[in-house]
Order: sequence, then C-alpha cells, then structure tokens
Amino acid sequence: MIVNKEWKDYELIATGDGEKLEKIAGYTFLRPDPQVIWRPPFVLKEYKDLTAAYHRSATGGGEWEKYRPVKDTFFVHWRDLTFELRLMNFKHIGIFPEQAVNWDRMMKVIREAGRPISVLNLFGYTGGATVACLKAGASVCHVDAAKAMCETAKNNVNHSNADITKARFIVDDCIKFVEREIRRGRKYDAIIMDPPAYGRGPRGEMWKLEERIFDLVELTKNIVSDNPLFYLINSYTTGLQPTVMKNIIDIVFSDRKHFTEADEIGLPGRDGLVLPCGCSAFAVFK
Repeated sequence: MIVNKEWKDYELIATGDGEKLEKIAGYTFLRPDPQVIWRPPFVLKEYKDLTAAYHRSATGGGEWEKYRPVKDTFFVHWRDLTFELRLMNFKHIGIFPEQAVNWDRMMKVIREAGRPISVLNLFGYTGGATVACLKAGASVCHVDAAKAMCETAKNNVNHSNADITKARFIVDDCIKFVEREIRRGRKYDAIIMDPPAYGRGPRGEMWKLEERIFDLVELTKNIVSDNPLFYLINSYTTGLQPTVMKNIIDIVFSDRKHFTEADEIGLPGRDGLVLPCGCSAFAVFK
C-alpha cells in the first residue's frame, strides 16, 4: 500500500458502514465507498460539522443532501497544483486524491528524463495527471469522452499556472482515438490510462474494464515511441489486484526493457486506518 500525505486542503476524517467522511476545502462531506465494510469509530452522519452527504438511490444514481451552503465551485491544492471541485452526480467531486502518489512519481521521471516527453492521458477525467505532467515539463494529450471533464481539465491547467500551449484536449472515445492516432502515425513517450469499471463513449460505446483493458493496452503499443519513458494503468475495479495490471503491461511490453511496480494505493485517515482506493501498475522503460 502506498499513500501520499502532501494534501493541503484534503483530509480523510473517518470511515465505516460503507461510507467515508472527508474534509475538503473547509467543507465536510459524507460519501459512500464500497470498500468500507467495517464499523465506524462514531456515527458518521451525526458529525457536527457535516456539510453535505451523498445518498444512493435504490434505482441507481443518487443525490446530494446539503446541510450547509456549498459554493458551486471550490478549490483544493497539492504542492503547487490547484484543482476546482464541485458536487457532481454519482458522488463525484472532481478529483481522486489518492492519485497524488502517481502524480509524484510521474513528475519525478519526467523531470529526470532530460529530454522532451510527450504524454497521452486516456480517460483523463478532470486532469489531475495532465496538470502534474505539464508542470513537470511534458506535453500532454488529454482524452475523455465527456466534454465537461475536458473543460474542467483546461481550467485546472490554468488554475495551476501550467503551460496550456503544451496541452491538447480531445473529447472522444479512447479506443477510437487510439485507432486514429495509429493511422496518423503519432507516437507518445508515456501513456496514462485511468479507465472506469464501466462506461459509455460519446456515441454510446460500451466499456467494461475486465473485457477491454488488455486489448486496449495492446492497441496502445502501436503509438508508443521508440524511446518510451513510462506506462501507467489505474484500476478502481473491486477484485482486480495490482498484479493483474502489472501482468498486462509485462506481457504486452515483453520485448522492451522495463521495470513495473504494482501497488495498492490508498488514503490515510485521521483514525489511523488506510482506505484502499484501487491499484496501479507503473512501468518505467530502461
């Protein structure tokens, strides 16, 4: 398990009974989390400073219940990176704070590369990894099927004073985008892949991680440069172990010298527990 403790405006207060209590930018939110199957240290919904709670619906989705006013947009900071947040559907707020562990190691290898690095960020969401790579000096192509996520990613680049001229933002299905990049002959030195367990593209394309991830990694091999730097896969799917992602990378890139780390990643809580938040496989090419 690896964690990052550099957040300035984020804290995991407590967890239990399928929920997590978080302090974010001065607000306190209660959100469901399927990994939390233990009892809480206290009744989380009775926390005195609770700002809002997300309630799941029996028919799917859910809604936020606000106990105090919340700004439409608020901000959090990690190192010199700044991200705008909001209360979104399906319990999201606009960031996955546990991903700071990956931002840290991506920034490190980019800065140590000593050469220009081009990064492809697939399923880029609101651009945490995009901003981190730009701040480290790379150029980034950010791809997400949701236009709103790409717009927020652009905002986060500007909030963080990163060089937006070195970024491209593409609203597209990730598989179809990679297929077009193959036809164009475009290459990238690093690839980041942060796919959802389930999803749909902008024209209704279906995505299921377990069924598509190996083929997609294999497909992206065609756009990896002759001198690659790193490859990162994140998975939030319950039941998939870190070694699953590592094995996929190692099989696909068996003909290239690389070293792959497979890690469970998490968030440290004020109560002394660490909340598991998925897994990552991070390969650095030699």
